[in-house]
Formats: sequence, C-alpha cells, structure tokens
Amino acid sequence: MENMKAVRVHNYGGPEVLRFEDAPRPAPGSGELLIRVHAASVNAIDWKARAGYLKDVFPLPLPFIPGWDVSGIVEAVGSGVTKFKKGDEVYARPDAARNGKGTYAEYVVVRETEAALKPKSIDHVHAAAIPVVALTAWQALFDTAALSKSQRILIHGAAGGVGSFAVQLAKWKGAHVIGTASGRNQAFLRELGVDEPIDYEKTRFEDVVHDVDVVFDTLGGDTQNRSWKALKKGGILVSIVAPPSADEAAKNGVRSAFFSAHPSSSQLAEIAKLVDAGKLKPVVETVLPLSDVRRAHELNETGHARGKTVLKVT
Repeated sequence: MENMKAVRVHNYGGPEVLRFEDAPRPAPGSGELLIRVHAASVNAIDWKARAGYLKDVFPLPLPFIPGWDVSGIVEAVGSGVTKFKKGDEVYARPDAARNGKGTYAEYVVVRETEAALKPKSIDHVHAAAIPVVALTAWQALFDTAALSKSQRILIHGAAGGVGSFAVQLAKWKGAHVIGTASGRNQAFLRELGVDEPIDYEKTRFEDVVHDVDVVFDTLGGDTQNRSWKALKKGGILVSIVAPPSADEAAKNGVRSAFFSAHPSSSQLAEIAKLVDAGKLKPVVETVLPLSDVRRAHELNETGHARGKTVLKVT
C-alpha cells in the first residue's frame, strides 16, 4: 500500500497531539472520488474532535485524520461515478466522521454527493475556505430559518468564518443585516455588507436590537441567552453551537432550532456560481503549510479569527 503525508491524532488532547507523519493512502470505492488535496481549511469542529469533545457524538477510530474542508484535483474515480473525471478541480465538505479519514492529508476520498466543481474565479486556498462555513450558513439561513427578502437578521460573530458567509448570503437574499463583532472588526463588517455593525465590547446588542425576524447564533452561552429579547414574536433563533432552550422560546413567543450542517453537492454548486458572480467572497486570514498544523489549531481556538485559516498542502 502506498503512503502519503497526513496529520493524525493518536490520542485526544491539545494541539501537541497533532502528528505530521506517513499514513496509508486511501483508494476510492464505488461512488467515490480520490482527491489530490491542494488545500484544507481549519474549522472549530477540527479542534473539538481533536480534543475529544465530540467522541460521544461521533466516535472516530484512533488514529484519525481531522479535516472537513478540501479543494483539490480528482486523481481517480471509483465505479459508478458519473459527474466527475480525473483532472477535475473540485471542492468538498466530506463526512470525515464516517471513517476518520479527513482532509489534513495529501489525498482524501470523498463521496460524489459531497463534492462540486470548485469556483473558477478563485484558487484552491480560497476554495478550501468555503464548504463547511458556507454550507452551515446556507442551511441555517435558508433551509432552517427560511430567511427572505426584507426580513431583519441579527448575526452573532459576523466577522468569523461562518458569520462572514452568513452576512454575504443574507445580503444576497435582500435581508437587512445586523452583525456583532469586536471593535477591530467594525470596518470589516461594513465591507462585508452589514447594515448595522455592533461593537460588542462597547454595546450590549439587546439594548439596541429589537424585532428581528432571525437571530443566527454562532457563539452560544450568554450571547444566546440574551438574544431572545431581540426577536419579534414568531421569529426564530437558530444556533449551530448549543441547543436553545425550548422553554425560553415558548416564553418569548418565538421558535428555536439547533442543527449541524450536512454535505450537499447541489448547494456547493450553487455557492460556486455565487462566488464566480462576485456575490460571495471567502475571507482567508492565515495560510500555513500542513506541517504547521499545530499553529493553525492554536489560532482557530482563540475564536477571534477574521475569516479562515487554511492549510496549503500542494
């Protein structure tokens, strides 16, 4: 069996447990693609899996390769694959939880239903920054909250990976966007298209935000608890970090939802069109080589990144 370079986790812990080493190169099965990885980006789910926080949700076989974002070139296809061929430039959000073989590697196998042709107008580094955060924002805003034109939405963590895509997608839909971020990111929020930026270091958002149709919670905790007051009757709070209280929702006459994003080839194809049309722009703050993965995790764990950290593999 051929080997490849990959990052593996042999035991749960801090960034120091990430090992850049040789690992078996995977082969595509029926309905699968083998992708030569050019770039993979870092998401909160990566370090949460590494630390062991998710082992009760989806047990990963140790050692496992983290990574849920990839952009690269199809190296080979398995039987039954009809939409892709060798040499295609693709990006994907594979379900790494199914076998513990994620995207922090020179090669990764993904299902045909998890991949789409990457946006033509950007390179692999920027394409790799898109799948997880864009699918999360898309599914939260449109599939779950049914956000529509002229509605008002409050987006927490609007300068982050998911938040920055949520802002752009909400603006594309024609919504009025209110976004929270730190003082250093206020100008950045305006660049993204936020109509009402709020500096959470100076202003308590619930003092100035009322009657929104949707709250998109990317932070949880106290921020989520204070968000009920910002919603209008019949509005919805959607969280991607912690299940909102059904009692609080009922007490405030609103709805709530908690969800995790799922792979979608068709939605990635739609997102690629928006990127190529100039409607969506991935925000990459830091690019590091795969061998510097520990530093990448340290940066992501601060929770204060603007946009994404990307691991360049090729």
